[in-house]
Amino acid sequence: MSLAYVILGLLQQQEMTGYDLKTSCFDQCIAHLWPADQAQIYRTLDKLVEQGWITCTIEIQRDRPNRKVYSVTEPGKAEFARWLGTHQPLPTVREPMLVQLHFADQLPNDTIIYLLEEQLAARRKKLAECEIIDLPSLGDESANREQVMQRLVLELVIRREQTYIDWLKIALNVISHQKIYASNYQIL
Repeated sequence: MSLAYVILGLLQQQEMTGYDLKTSCFDQCIAHLWPADQAQIYRTLDKLVEQGWITCTIEIQRDRPNRKVYSVTEPGKAEFARWLGTHQPLPTVREPMLVQLHFADQLPNDTIIYLLEEQLAARRKKLAECEIIDLPSLGDESANREQVMQRLVLELVIRREQTYIDWLKIALNVISHQKIYASNYQIL
């Protein structure tokens, strides 16, 4: 999946500036799924305009710089609908901390524990950020279809983070009770 489809989906909800996309959408609504920085967003907006999938209208402002407002075109809507109905392959997962752990037999336990505790803190933070996202629960009959879809996605992200946290606790327990510090270190 590319950032282009995320932006097309967001612009289908309402027309926005690149700044609005970053601050209102990526930072507040979708960061738990697909983070993007300002430069990536603007590069992608330019490409989408070139492809004819979005248009850019300049709004002239008196006291501030002019605003570029982006909206989805009919070809952009068609491409987004096509993409929505297309099976997506499993993503390539890259977990630097897991690669570190794979080779961590070369480290003393204290260093491994430090790395695991840092990861645990980061995962707890992400879980807390996800848990405060204000969406109706899955059983809430007052929720509209968009809210139900967003809640389903959020539930998976929350479960994934909780599973990672649970695994990190197990890993910390195992390493904490291990008698051998590292292959290059002495046995206790």
